[in-house]
Amino acid sequence: MRELALPSTRIFPALHPANRDWHSNRLTAADATPDVVAALRANFTTRLRDRDGNAAPATARLLEKTPKNALRIPFLAAAFPNARFIFLTRDARENVSSILDAWRSQLFVTYNELPGWERGEKWSLALVPGWRDFMDLPLAEVAARQLRAINEHALDDLAALPQERWTLVTYDEVLADPNATAARLCKFAGLRWTDHVTELPPSRHTLTPPAPDKWRRNEAEMSPFLPLAESVAGRIAALQSAPQQPAVPPPAEPVAPPAVETPDEQDAPDFSSEHTNTFAQILAELGCSVAVSTYQAGKLILLREKDGVVNTHFRDFASPMGLAYSEGWLALGTRNDVWKFRGFPGDALRNAAPHDCVFLPGGTHTTGDIRIHEVAWSGSELWAVNTRFSCLCTFDGVHSFIPRWKPPFITALAAEDRCHLNGLAMSNGVPAFVTMHAATDTPEGWRDVKKDGGIIMDVATGEVVASGLAMPHSPRIYDGKLWVLESGLGRLSIVDVATGKVQPVAEFPGFTRGLDFAGPFAFVGLSQVRETAVFSGIPIADAPERNCGVWVLDLRTMETVAFVRFSGSVQEIFSVCVLPGMNFPDLLTEGDEMIGGAFLIPGA
Repeated sequence: MRELALPSTRIFPALHPANRDWHSNRLTAADATPDVVAALRANFTTRLRDRDGNAAPATARLLEKTPKNALRIPFLAAAFPNARFIFLTRDARENVSSILDAWRSQLFVTYNELPGWERGEKWSLALVPGWRDFMDLPLAEVAARQLRAINEHALDDLAALPQERWTLVTYDEVLADPNATAARLCKFAGLRWTDHVTELPPSRHTLTPPAPDKWRRNEAEMSPFLPLAESVAGRIAALQSAPQQPAVPPPAEPVAPPAVETPDEQDAPDFSSEHTNTFAQILAELGCSVAVSTYQAGKLILLREKDGVVNTHFRDFASPMGLAYSEGWLALGTRNDVWKFRGFPGDALRNAAPHDCVFLPGGTHTTGDIRIHEVAWSGSELWAVNTRFSCLCTFDGVHSFIPRWKPPFITALAAEDRCHLNGLAMSNGVPAFVTMHAATDTPEGWRDVKKDGGIIMDVATGEVVASGLAMPHSPRIYDGKLWVLESGLGRLSIVDVATGKVQPVAEFPGFTRGLDFAGPFAFVGLSQVRETAVFSGIPIADAPERNCGVWVLDLRTMETVAFVRFSGSVQEIFSVCVLPGMNFPDLLTEGDEMIGGAFLIPGA
């Protein structure tokens, strides 16, 4: 095993900050292009040697600890799908003091010539996003802000990974019992630990020998700025108190792309994604973020713009499907429950930075498995598409649900998914149109005619507005028009309510489901489509390319202008919901330890 500096900007000059407007050392999954990954692996193949100087086998492992890579977790996770990450955390006072000493020593300079950095000390350690704002700050504040930026990015990026791919270790743990800590981390990483080792050799110190309370010599200078570095302490403390995932040794990371995936690689969770730069630009331009549900992967995903890239933030739910946002409230339908979350401005909550909005649980109602495909707000009342019982319903807090409307051809309220009622378009707070796969009144009768049996129905009259559709979903009224996704064809269409004509306006490389609008853009969910009976026999199932992600359509040109594409375990998208006025929101669930540090105080 040898230590490597990843990624080498000598090998990949395009990744050097000088060729990226000196933004930072930050790299994302979008930077892990096939060419970069191939060159990265090929370079390590030629450099890795065993004790005898021979080329290491393809199963060689790489150990990497370059501090800059705390800003590159999405890049490394995409380039090395089997990678495990160890987050080493230290008391903020000790850490800021150490960074401050490193700056003063000028032994850790990373950029001798940094355009725009015009002060006595040359830039040291990692180049963090927003560094230009540090120019006129006291050096102790520079150190505190540098540490905060690194920790925030690392925590956000790790939260987007499956929990079994990363673990946390504290500096105090290492000092208290280095052998036990090393053994635990080796087990987590799938490495062999030599059991007969009784004492690790002491490491050479960097600047001065360690000593208790060494940080106090910088205490007076640091004190005004320590709250900046300690702002993430609550998140780290929550991680420390959370139960650790059992250590499962990962498969060896190959140094060259395998010709055929192994079963272990196919089964390993992988929530990597890639995106066009324009997606982040559009989110920034609109001042919004996007919530996405995927029942197949059991995740609610927040797509957020940060530092010019798209940040994907994952939260776990049981089969999340319908999403709806209105006036500060976000609703989510899951397997057995309806969740309501109240959005609080970030500046109204303590320890909310860097989030400009935090959704806290505002109530949950147990429905049973009624297959809530969509939800929609009517003022403070929540409507839902109850697919299993073929009806629209609301909730009173007492009954599982209250049936409010069903198609006129449905003769009984039964848990039989008779027509696969799935989509709801609201108009002025009132249910206006619904979609279903077929006008059938037998248990799952729609399955036999799903290829072209789909219809759109007027809720008020019960009349069919359009028919002959291939698995329609997500009807929406926007800009005075009725839009619908004809999922079986991978299309977005406009429906003429008067004539019933369905006019396709755009086609996408995937099963279209999940639709929302903001400004001149439509956000469309795409799914790969599983090889199951549900999706067999529809045209999109035979398409040569089927993607999963969120595509953005410019309604002025009807051209795709951006996308986020998932390339791993997320294979289906269900609902897409724009969150207006929120650039970087977060959402906490009832089991989240962070709720203990979230307070909304009047007048604060």
